[in-house]
Amino acid sequence: MRDFSDDFGSLRARLDEARQYLRVDWGRDRVRELEAVASAPDLWDDPDRARQVTTELSNIKADVDLWDDLSSRLDDIVVLDELAREEADESQAVEIEATLSTLARTLDDLELRALFAGEWDEHEAICEVHAGEGGTDAQDWAEMLVRMYRRWAEKHGFDVEIDEVSPGSEAGLLSATFIVKGRYAYGWMRSEQGVHRLVRMSPFDSAHRRQTSFASIDVTPMIDDPGDVVIDEKDLRIDTYRSSGAGGQHVNVTDSAVRITHLPTGIVVSCQNERSQTQNKARAMQVLVAKLAERQREEHRASLQEISGSGGKAEMGSQIRSYVMAPYQLVKDLRTNHETGNVDQVIESGDLDDFMEAFLRYERAQ
Repeated sequence: MRDFSDDFGSLRARLDEARQYLRVDWGRDRVRELEAVASAPDLWDDPDRARQVTTELSNIKADVDLWDDLSSRLDDIVVLDELAREEADESQAVEIEATLSTLARTLDDLELRALFAGEWDEHEAICEVHAGEGGTDAQDWAEMLVRMYRRWAEKHGFDVEIDEVSPGSEAGLLSATFIVKGRYAYGWMRSEQGVHRLVRMSPFDSAHRRQTSFASIDVTPMIDDPGDVVIDEKDLRIDTYRSSGAGGQHVNVTDSAVRITHLPTGIVVSCQNERSQTQNKARAMQVLVAKLAERQREEHRASLQEISGSGGKAEMGSQIRSYVMAPYQLVKDLRTNHETGNVDQVIESGDLDDFMEAFLRYERAQ
């Protein structure tokens, strides 16, 4: 029976690292605090606060329970190994190896969490896609990007809510706003912030010539606590209009869509997918608060290009990633140099994890 001591030592070291980036010791204390709050009889008098408490409690408890489970399983397999050696029972080696392999795979997945070190990485993500240079092809590309991110989100079990859609003049989209809902949605999606370039044989060109087109995506964390953000109603211009595009049975029925312009900053947000004008206004205000909070953080960091809300102009030379469909097949991230020749798998299936992970590792190395 082979010696598993090195395997045990390696997994124990990785578990000790996980204890740090999962903040297990802090989490145990925080769970006790939140359980006390959650047990208060008046908790649901404030539904928004109650949802924040229960969500935070669920997330932190899941982290602590996961670490405890992994640690317990490792302890159990170490004991099994000791008993097998005492009894010279080599038949247990298969089970020990299988358990070690399962624990290692789980830690492989878990170690991605160490890359989510940003203050807002656990939050949901507000995403805006805008067509850039390239005419109708760029508008079609913008729609392809929205579809790509929806399919990526589905693989992760994230929900996607489309808040606003502006159709293109002939095809595709001029712009779209959607929210990716789920824990660490912003941590993943912020890697996509910037300009995306598509090269293909244009389906909109009668001569079927090669066309280069651009679209940008801006990503902002959805925040629960607006902090110091104060909005004066006098600084807002609120317009209503008829909804357009996919959005459910209420779309194109009434002028319920809402567009809010924050005059001092020029930030514009829209929502058309809720059931009423009041609900659309409330969601648009929520997005506006998040964007203004992000702007404050931008000013503190003194670099508009390093954070959300400033994806750059969608034009030649500004892209973060290129998707080439002709004359060859290649998707390449220009920041990390990560690439693949399977363009369809990326665009059609939303196979983006390797690109996102490469960016997070690149960012951490910087």
